[in-house]
Amino acid sequence: MSATAFDFEQARFNMIEQQIRPWEVLDARVLALLAVVKREDFVPEAYRALALSDLEIPLSRPAVEGECMLAPKVEARTLQELQLRPTDHVLEVGAGSGYMAALMGRLARQVLTLEINPRLADMARANLARAGATNVKVKTADAAAARFAACAEEAPYDAIVLSGGVAEVPTDLLELLRVGGRLLAFVGDEVVMRATVVTRAGEASYHSEQPWDIVVPRLRNFPEPARFRF
Repeated sequence: MSATAFDFEQARFNMIEQQIRPWEVLDARVLALLAVVKREDFVPEAYRALALSDLEIPLSRPAVEGECMLAPKVEARTLQELQLRPTDHVLEVGAGSGYMAALMGRLARQVLTLEINPRLADMARANLARAGATNVKVKTADAAAARFAACAEEAPYDAIVLSGGVAEVPTDLLELLRVGGRLLAFVGDEVVMRATVVTRAGEASYHSEQPWDIVVPRLRNFPEPARFRF
């Protein structure tokens, strides 16, 4: 084993034991996935040495605001909250490098991930192909456009994850959930955001929980709440 490979394996162990577990991620399936899906294979070469560090990784060089991989502990806890099942049909908004979609693809039947930036969509496709993620499809689209028309084509979904911050969860997106399905989003402004899990309890009823606080970059073009004006 090369020194480089050894370093990544030690860093992966440290990531799981020092970053992930202390953040209350104890699901054995999630921890096992983090050990086998190589995060460094989804990171731009310029930042590869930082792939397993406790920080957001830029997906461009020079870095572009908002285009990043979320910190590993955030991805891991998101995956734990979703509680994916082998029969699930999943939608992700914000493919980035494809890493989160690769993780979800290991737990679900099918994943559709949307990316507004064509360059990042191509990066995600290439990364997922190399990882053998044959049940993950990357679509280049503005998810929020035309009342989420690009997402609606393959609805309903058992799970939806927004891999970035939003001011509020749009009703049009919630309506794409199957009854019993759940959506995870990071809701709020940059000072305070809450990880928000919404479960569709019935045709017109939803249950919401906000289990933890976090601040993440905003998703582009998502609706903002109406502001009062004099």
